[in-house]
Amino acid sequence: MAPYYRSLTEGETIPHHEKVFSIFEEHTEWINKGKAGISQELGLKVCIVKDQFGFILHHRVMQKETDNQIAVPIIEETKSRFPALASCSFDKGFHSPENQEKLAGILDRVVLPRKGKLSAINKEIESSPEFIAARHKHAAVESSINALENHGLDRCLDHGLHGFKRYVGLAVLARNIQIIGHVLQQRELKRLQRLEQKYRSRAAAML
Repeated sequence: MAPYYRSLTEGETIPHHEKVFSIFEEHTEWINKGKAGISQELGLKVCIVKDQFGFILHHRVMQKETDNQIAVPIIEETKSRFPALASCSFDKGFHSPENQEKLAGILDRVVLPRKGKLSAINKEIESSPEFIAARHKHAAVESSINALENHGLDRCLDHGLHGFKRYVGLAVLARNIQIIGHVLQQRELKRLQRLEQKYRSRAAAML
């Protein structure tokens, strides 16, 4: 019997994990974002892995999964596609003792803040200049998340779970194409600037 029927007709209190938040898109989940001004949203979470050049290397649509549950799988999948991947920075939500150990076996450097009170050794590690510098670089992933949201991914207009995943995949592809376009645009701009400087130098020499 459907949860919404049990709730409406039987007066039953439905456990949260059994609740249906959309009768049209049954894969929809209740998301607690934990951000100021935005306490909850409806949809599915998407995790992305971004490189130092701004390209999104991999993404994962999270179905009834938490960050700490996908930390290892998403890195294993990314590593299989990009063997040169050597380090990665994570939010604190991805931490678990098991994840720390497994990720250390996959990557040369794991930047994953621990939860709770730190031991003297872990406090020293997370206070090191290298760890702090990597954490600062991690903040750049927010620009990719915002770009995906601002270019259509804030609301999926496709239908069904397959449609949702396709919509996310196309959004990621479009973002990477946008990055390529920006790289080419900057390269052309520098070429024109060099030409302009060259012509100015020639003109000055003729005078």
